Amino acid sequence: MNELRAERLQVMLSPEELAAVDDFRFKHRMPTRAAAVRELLKLGLASLGADAIAGVKSSDYGVFDRGPEGHMQAADTERREED
Repeated sequence: MNELRAERLQVMLSPEELAAVDDFRFKHRMPTRAAAVRELLKLGLASLGADAIAGVKSSDYGVFDRGPEGHMQAADTERREED
């Protein structure tokens, strides 16, 4: 394994997000999904100047809009409100 890439990062993606990564990968002839994700991270960080925005939750980030309920289904939200 490459010594410069000693850290592993596991990411859960929706089917739409995975399709977007795969589309990017094949369009740019990237050898692996990991290479595509690294390139997308590099491009995203460069576009922001690599500065994090204070006070932003990780759930605010995503390739596709999740709607007002976020990642939870409406039934899950109703159940939590009843508890």
